[in-house]
Amino acid sequence: MSGVPWFTKSKYDYFQCVSAMQKCIRLGDEDGALFWATELFLHEAAPHAWSRLVIIASEDVGEVDPLMHLKVTMLRHSWCETPKDQQINGKGRLFFIQAVLMLVHSPKSRKVDHAGIVYCEGERPDREIPDFAKDCHTRNGKELGRGYKHFFDVGARLENEAGQDI
Repeated sequence: MSGVPWFTKSKYDYFQCVSAMQKCIRLGDEDGALFWATELFLHEAAPHAWSRLVIIASEDVGEVDPLMHLKVTMLRHSWCETPKDQQINGKGRLFFIQAVLMLVHSPKSRKVDHAGIVYCEGERPDREIPDFAKDCHTRNGKELGRGYKHFFDVGARLENEAGQDI
């Protein structure tokens, strides 16, 4: 991993700090998360710490707060736009601290990460294309003579519809 310091200036192993930061965020341990996050941030690993926070926003918060990834990414962008001399020891650190605190206090869900592991790394059995997917927009649906009536009755049906019909 290019550009990663193997040890912080305080002699902590970089990868152990990353692990401790993420586990403390998962556990809602504000003090621990802030300590380990700032250990990385203050000791030449700020860009890597930011990258990890963006991952944590999807991996450990995910669908519970689907905007968390965007919030952390925007704070990271604000940090990147901060003058270099203000990023670590100036006002730029406020964006980093805010991101850590938001992640610590957010409700958590590992569902996104678990789904990624199961569906991308697990065994993938063969499946038949569902009949409802064979509509007027597909070759199979056209061969079956399915038109827009079938599409509106079957293919466009919603099970988790929000709001009212228009």
